[in-house]
Amino acid sequence: MDRLAFNAVASINEQRVARQMTTNELANVSTPGFKRSFEAAMRPIQIEGPGFETRMQPQSQTTDNINLRPGIAMSTGNEMDVAMNQQAVMGVTASDGTLAFTRRGDLKMTATGALENGAGHLVRGQGGGPITIPPGFKVSINNDGSVFAVNPAQAGPAAPVLIDRILMRDASQTALERRTDGLFQVLGKPPGTDIAAIAGRPLPSLTSQTLEGSNVNPLEVMVKLMEQSRSFEQQVNVIKQAKDADEAGASMMKPA
Repeated sequence: MDRLAFNAVASINEQRVARQMTTNELANVSTPGFKRSFEAAMRPIQIEGPGFETRMQPQSQTTDNINLRPGIAMSTGNEMDVAMNQQAVMGVTASDGTLAFTRRGDLKMTATGALENGAGHLVRGQGGGPITIPPGFKVSINNDGSVFAVNPAQAGPAAPVLIDRILMRDASQTALERRTDGLFQVLGKPPGTDIAAIAGRPLPSLTSQTLEGSNVNPLEVMVKLMEQSRSFEQQVNVIKQAKDADEAGASMMKPA
């Protein structure tokens, strides 16, 4: 009976990864540009060692690949809001100083004029450095990522001045994984690895004055949480039944 309880306990322990991914998705239902990950799967593995030849233990096989399916586009009318088109991602500077990617486009300016998103990550320009805008200037962003600024204090009609162009990459042919800070990086590559350009593909673009919502379906995630809760209860019941069967067998072997 110990094999039955052993497998049930191992299954409960390994399912924690899937539960963590699901609760993280539910917590980010309203986060702009948040992307779901592909599911964590369970697979059996052979346990090696004396006395373990017949044992198979479930093990969680996590595939935290980013699902770039677009979320709902919401028109805001804010010149600083942008939404990535197709499967484009925006380059930002992570807290460790390396290049990372995101779909979150609720942009704003810091006190020093640097362009950052709502999570506080500095937006990178085509040259790799931060995009800095003179304080007080009015900003507009074109669909190709070009950032223009106009001095509202200038007398007469003022021509927009090109500041920089937002670093965007096409991730349609590149698998991405989630970093510990929630940003994206190239799957299996060191942090800071850039996404290679794809020959023949159109340049990535964005939609200005628009925000992309999360691609998490709240109802789907809630159903998944319920299924995981039922699975946990079933594994606990298996352990209880194994204990009861073991105690019943032991009582039958007692001398009368």
